[in-house]
Amino acid sequence: RQRESRKMATAHGGGTLVQRHRGAAAASSSANVDDSHAVSEDESYQDDKQTRLTLMEEVLLLGLKDQEGYTSFWNDCISSGLRGCIMIELAFRGRIELEKTGMRRKSLLNRKVVCKNDSPVGDVLIDESLKHIKETQPTDTVQNWIELFCGETWNPLNLRFQLRNVRERLAKNLVEKGVLTTGKQNFWLFDMTTHPLVDSTIKQRVIRKVQDSLLSRWQNDPHRMDRRQLSLIFLAHASDVLENVFASLSDEDYEVATRRVRELLDLDPEIEAMKQGANDMVWAVAAAFNK
Repeated sequence: RQRESRKMATAHGGGTLVQRHRGAAAASSSANVDDSHAVSEDESYQDDKQTRLTLMEEVLLLGLKDQEGYTSFWNDCISSGLRGCIMIELAFRGRIELEKTGMRRKSLLNRKVVCKNDSPVGDVLIDESLKHIKETQPTDTVQNWIELFCGETWNPLNLRFQLRNVRERLAKNLVEKGVLTTGKQNFWLFDMTTHPLVDSTIKQRVIRKVQDSLLSRWQNDPHRMDRRQLSLIFLAHASDVLENVFASLSDEDYEVATRRVRELLDLDPEIEAMKQGANDMVWAVAAAFNK
C-alpha cells in the first residue's frame, strides 16, 4: 500500500519524476579542465574495460527486468535517453563539444555540436555516432542529433543517421562483461532474445551509487557532484528508469531522494553551464530533456 500511495502521489503533481518529452545534448566547458578530464577518462576505460560500464550500459541495466531480461514494453523514453548517454560519453571522452560562443552568447540548445577529436574510442556504438557527427557539415544541435540517432525525422535522407538495435548491442556488451546472459522467451506470436541478469553485484553497485549521491553523499551543489553521477541521474530520469533505483528505499529515504532529484531538474541549465568548472554537454542534455 505504501508503494501504491507513492505512485499516486507521483502521478498527481508534487515531485513527479515522469519523463514528459524527448530532447537532446552536447559537450565541453572550460577547455583545459575538460581536456584533462577527457584524457583521464579515456585512459581509465582502456585500462579497465571489463569492469567499468558506460553511461548507456548503466541506464540499460537500470531499466532491465532482472529475471526476464528485457525492458518494459511501456517505456517509450529509454531510446532517446540512451542517445543522450552517447552524446555525453563522447563529450567525456574528449571527442565532441559545443561550438564556442562569441560576444553574443547562444543558448545551449542553439549551439552546434562540433567534432573535437575523431580518433575512435574502441566502442562500436560510440564510434558510429562520432563518425556521423564528424562527416556531417554543417553540423547540428544536441537535441537534433539525439532525434536523428533515434530515427525521428521527416527527411528520408536523414534515416542514415539512425542508430539501430541500440539496446541489443548494449546488452551484448554487458554479456561480454559477464553482467548479463543470453536467452529466449516466447511471446505466442514471436520469440524474443532476452538478457537476464547473472551478476547482480554490478547492478547493485550502480543502484547504490545513485542512491548514495542523493542521500548519504548529497552535496547540495551539482558542481561538487561527480559529473558522471550527475549525468546518470539526469539520464536515468530522462529514460524513465529512475524509479527502479528507488524501489529498495524506505519511505522516508524515497521522499528525500525524489525531492533532491526534483531540485536538480528544476535548475536552470543556462545558468549552471556558465558556472566555473561546468560541463556544457551535461547541461545541454539536461536542457534538451527538460524542454
